[in-house]
Amino acid sequence: MTGPASTLPTGAQSAPLLIKDLLAMAMSAGGGNDILHANRSRYSYATLHERVHRLAGALAALGLRPHMTVGVMDWDTPRYLECFFAIPMSGAVLHTINVRLSPEQILYTINHAEDDVILVNAEFLPLLESIWERVDPGKTLVLLTDTPEVPPTALPLAGEYEALLAATPPRFAFPEFDENTRATTFYTTGTTGLPKGVFFSHRQLVMHTFAVRAALSGVGQGRFNQNDVYMPVTPMFHVHAWGMPYI
Repeated sequence: MTGPASTLPTGAQSAPLLIKDLLAMAMSAGGGNDILHANRSRYSYATLHERVHRLAGALAALGLRPHMTVGVMDWDTPRYLECFFAIPMSGAVLHTINVRLSPEQILYTINHAEDDVILVNAEFLPLLESIWERVDPGKTLVLLTDTPEVPPTALPLAGEYEALLAATPPRFAFPEFDENTRATTFYTTGTTGLPKGVFFSHRQLVMHTFAVRAALSGVGQGRFNQNDVYMPVTPMFHVHAWGMPYI
């Protein structure tokens, strides 16, 4: 290559690095692959794609806008995987709430992150009820449950996850935005004082995904390739499950 840097072809990397492109790549490579959740559900990547769109539309109907924050209190489920994509792809911030923290620390992280919406597994309703009076007001709550019955609670639930998705169109117009936009936030375990907030941009997560995918792929023991089956062990609320949901 000759000449000054200013003569480089324009548009060599004109598109921002966004999480939605990771999902598009997965769809082009393995849209027929299945996601299995114990003995509770099984669906294809194509269904995942549709549900991500439905979730984004459902959250938008509840008032979610870019740069707002959505906290998630759940175990490792396909719902969490859907949140990993739908929330940051909408331009909002995914707050992976560490449900292993103490109630006081969970309260601190919810308020400090300024969550606008909280998706809460039915199992954690009693925990959230115990701190609700001290949670900053104005938060919208969505129930996550594996049973058809809505458990009794005094919390002001705006709806149930599956019902909201079922009532939402299967396509959502995800926006384009700067790749340095905040995508996720989570908190350390507070071993030295209160938990510390950490956030990642779309660019950081996409670059991390490319780097780890390149490091793990190939031939030999311990390698991780496209046709392998992955069983999550690291909690999804812990550093993006080490990035595996995106990889």
